[in-house]
Amino acid sequence: MTVFPLDINLFAGAGGLALGLRDAGFSPDLLYEIDQHACKTLRDNQLPANPPIADGVRQVDICQVRWPDKVQELRRPVRLLAAGVPCQPFSLAGKHLAEQDGRNLFPELLMAISHLDPQAVLIENVRGLTRKSFQRYFSYILRRLEFPSLAPTPGECWQDHDTRLQVHKKSPGLQPDYHVTSELLNAADYGVPQNRSRVFIVATRNDLPFKYRFPTPTHSRAALQHAQHNGEYWERHGISHRPRPSPGQVLDFDKIDDGRAPWVTVRDAISDLPEPATAEHNATMNHWRIPGAKPYPGHTGSCPDWPSKTIKAGVHGVPGGENTLITERTQVRYYTLRETARIQTFPDSHVFSGARLHVTRQIGNAVPCLLAKAVAESLYKTVTSAPH
Repeated sequence: MTVFPLDINLFAGAGGLALGLRDAGFSPDLLYEIDQHACKTLRDNQLPANPPIADGVRQVDICQVRWPDKVQELRRPVRLLAAGVPCQPFSLAGKHLAEQDGRNLFPELLMAISHLDPQAVLIENVRGLTRKSFQRYFSYILRRLEFPSLAPTPGECWQDHDTRLQVHKKSPGLQPDYHVTSELLNAADYGVPQNRSRVFIVATRNDLPFKYRFPTPTHSRAALQHAQHNGEYWERHGISHRPRPSPGQVLDFDKIDDGRAPWVTVRDAISDLPEPATAEHNATMNHWRIPGAKPYPGHTGSCPDWPSKTIKAGVHGVPGGENTLITERTQVRYYTLRETARIQTFPDSHVFSGARLHVTRQIGNAVPCLLAKAVAESLYKTVTSAPH
């Protein structure tokens, strides 16, 4: 009897990472998420599709999951454990408490890895995780991923555990449990119409035949500047009068074509959408006009002929000032929720559950589907090339 391995997604949110994994060849079988609105979004969009386990969406606090019991319940090997770990402890806009923040759930993820023993692990988080002040903790996470079998003892602080790991790693002839690599990627370099820098960590078990390598960028700023400079971009959009570049956006056109595709712009992403509804109650596809947009100092709207600024999870204050677009009349308006979903590369068929606050949070916290797919494609080849 053939036993099919499981692909598990922790902190699944609205499904951006899961969609990318599925498009790369994986089959997200179990999705864990605590937010009820995000869980309804996952179920309404049939993520996971054709779940082999009853109720593939589990609304649960990861801190309450007993992984030893879960291993006995699943009775199947885990191929992939993917996780978009909550980013607030490491966000540049947060309190910068890192491992001291009660919302730091890396310990829970690492505990799950040690019990589930997946063939591969894929983790996404904000770029703030890699900044200098968090460097030791980030290095500790990477070492923990190399040796998940060497768990901390009860009451042991992470600094003491890290010291033990470093000593253990120097043991003669020792091979790590997992090969671990990390990279800071910009979503725009992979066809996402958004400048969004995120750190990805990939760990592959040492019995796999190949080590993972991150994908080469497929799109570039230089190619977009080249297309705009030679007029191809404007002709494609039927624009005879080229708009003036916004300050800090398209400057000093680079005439060198680097062979990559142009960065995808906001105009590329949303210009074919229908006219948005005037109010939420008669909208389809989460596509309706949101009033009240205004710029904030240092937080102006996105230029339509450039990748969007990073889509944020907030709706008020400075974060709300980011999810805006500069119009042809140099005014600003909020993106509709469907426009932000397009910019995060969700398919139009993916409809989100909840009020504006809940949907904005789901979309803003998501991993762009195309970026997830790009990272996961070679990982899928790595795990499927392993002998069974």
